[in-house]
Amino acid sequence: MKKVITVMTAMLLFAATVAAQSIVPAEWKFLTGDKPEYIDSAKNEYWWKDISPLTVWERQGFPGYDGFAWYRVKVVVPASMKKNAEKYDGLMLNLGKIDDADETFFNGHKVGATGKMPPDYAGAYDVPRTYLIPPDYVNWGGKNTIAVRVYDAGGDGGLYGGPAELTNRGNPDLLTLGTLFAQEDMILKGSPDVEILTTVKSEFRKKYRGALTLKIVTDFGEQVYDGYHDVAVKKMSSGNFPFLVKNLKPGFYKATLALQSKMGNKKYSFNFGYEPEKIVSPADPQPDFAEFWQRAKAELATVDPRYNLIRIDSLCTEKHDVYLVEMRSLGNALIRGWYRVPVKPGRYPAIMQVPGYSSVEVPSYVNYGDDIIGFALNIRGHGNSKDDVNPGFPGYILSNLGDKEKYIYRGAYMDCVRGIDFLCSRPEVDASRIAVEGASQGGALTFATAALANDRIAVCAPQVPFLSDFRDYFRVANWPGNEFIDLVENKKALTWDQAYYTLSYFDIKNLAPMIKAPLIMGAGLMDEVCPPHINFAAFNLVTAEKKYIVYPYAGHGLPDHFYQAKMDWIRTKLGLN
Repeated sequence: MKKVITVMTAMLLFAATVAAQSIVPAEWKFLTGDKPEYIDSAKNEYWWKDISPLTVWERQGFPGYDGFAWYRVKVVVPASMKKNAEKYDGLMLNLGKIDDADETFFNGHKVGATGKMPPDYAGAYDVPRTYLIPPDYVNWGGKNTIAVRVYDAGGDGGLYGGPAELTNRGNPDLLTLGTLFAQEDMILKGSPDVEILTTVKSEFRKKYRGALTLKIVTDFGEQVYDGYHDVAVKKMSSGNFPFLVKNLKPGFYKATLALQSKMGNKKYSFNFGYEPEKIVSPADPQPDFAEFWQRAKAELATVDPRYNLIRIDSLCTEKHDVYLVEMRSLGNALIRGWYRVPVKPGRYPAIMQVPGYSSVEVPSYVNYGDDIIGFALNIRGHGNSKDDVNPGFPGYILSNLGDKEKYIYRGAYMDCVRGIDFLCSRPEVDASRIAVEGASQGGALTFATAALANDRIAVCAPQVPFLSDFRDYFRVANWPGNEFIDLVENKKALTWDQAYYTLSYFDIKNLAPMIKAPLIMGAGLMDEVCPPHINFAAFNLVTAEKKYIVYPYAGHGLPDHFYQAKMDWIRTKLGLN
């Protein structure tokens, strides 16, 4: 394939593939802060830093930065793309995902926005950005400036998951497929015979005719439906097309809507659930399950915690003191965390946050407000708790899998219990009002903490929980099953029976019945890492008060709405609302 490269200056580098008519801008620039003139690339150039649009700014020299920032890049758009752009009403600007909200400009013209800026902030970090650039906005054959205003409320920030590219439109871009579910979360209940209403929007200037198909499979890949519709949509119009799906079973489903004709083809994928609270995945604990965990807790009790608080002056404010906490856990392993406590004397409720797989808990993660103590715990092998136990990643989840007494999560779960021990030891903590929360592995650790320290947990909030329903988990997700397949089938280190035997002691669905605290769980229908099937396998075995929120277009990261819902639930249960 012949490629043409146009170079004006280092700032104007881009790669253009003639056949695909795609431009990938290079030499992106970045500046923190927020001023209107940042749209104009002719100003303030000296202060802007080089950055890649493929990963968040924290990994590119701006750790811990939250707030407003701007991205800019210059690009030459060949005049050869103009004819196509005029035919299809513009170019497509794809930016990948942006954490959290953005406003995007092309040559000073606002071409799109996703999420909302403060003061009515709403994040949208899991939504791919694609914006239409009208032909009149383009300086054909000359310099063009793309500017992206970003607001990040916390955690990672900025453009990621690209590539960022400018492309020609074609017939498929004039078609938009979608669904019209009456249920906002796309969780169906009631009759197992359901009607799925699909939509086709056409931007063609003549009537569109085609064939619409809907294929549905279970999350295990078993086909349950294959339907067909003839489609006729008036020019520049939309049409709705129903499909009747019969005899659904409780579970989660993956659907593909496909439109085909000589005028253009299009595909759209979506997931939905049916009666997820009726999914049956029976607990399968070993006969000595309860004794195993009682023995682990008894062993932990013999370890002198040697709590040590180190005040970090640079992180303290007029209202809060921040401490690095050190303590000893199971096997005398040194673990650490970050403790944020109000300066004003009193007894406060506390929230312990536990980490995701390979992630690092930092002080800013536990800013829960002025009336709650925050504690961010790094379990062994994570963050600043790697001194004595550090299996590394990948491989952490396989560490000592052949021996349940030495398996990595025996110590990790006990680290969480030790974290609760620490909170209960503090005079400023109201030990009757302790919450625990976390996402992914942190969701599993939340289940485990609520189960193993159950009488001391007042409320818990797991998000997209990990480490659940392993036999099904390895069927519905590529990872971590691929690591286990390599260990069992390639390396012959142990058998599947041996692996499942050990994992049964740590499967959160077996711990779920022990939970007494009110629980709120968040899940994403598009989650490929911890699919909702495994989330509900554990959730359905919780007998305490519980609720769930499912986000139909979210993957392994949930929108900011869940943070608000989670905190409302926690504050209510802690008596703060």
